[in-house]
Amino acid sequence: QVQLVESGGGLVQPGGSLRLSCAASGSIFSINAMGWYRQAPGKERELVASINSFRSTNYADSVKGRFTISRDNAKNTVYLQMNSLKPEDTAVYYCNMRAVISRAILRELDYWGRGTLVTVSS
Repeated sequence: QVQLVESGGGLVQPGGSLRLSCAASGSIFSINAMGWYRQAPGKERELVASINSFRSTNYADSVKGRFTISRDNAKNTVYLQMNSLKPEDTAVYYCNMRAVISRAILRELDYWGRGTLVTVSS
């Protein structure tokens, strides 16, 4: 019943901006971290950005200075503001949540959204 739903993907021109959002729903005991990964055709999935419960952030070198990750704890939502987009940013972007969903079983697991496509092209 735990779900992550991404939104905000689409087609944008180089140099443009896009904001992705991901809302987590269902029975969740605690969210330890949320993040964004991306996967381009023929390439491995890579971490784009992450944010933990203390709002400490981490970014891939390729997106530093261009992307910003943020989190709204009250809404269990994570955002990715993407500026100065480049064609090489084209990929399916996946939302990730590292969380404990059961108070009885304190196992930290990764949960994934189904992905949203971002295409950067002129």
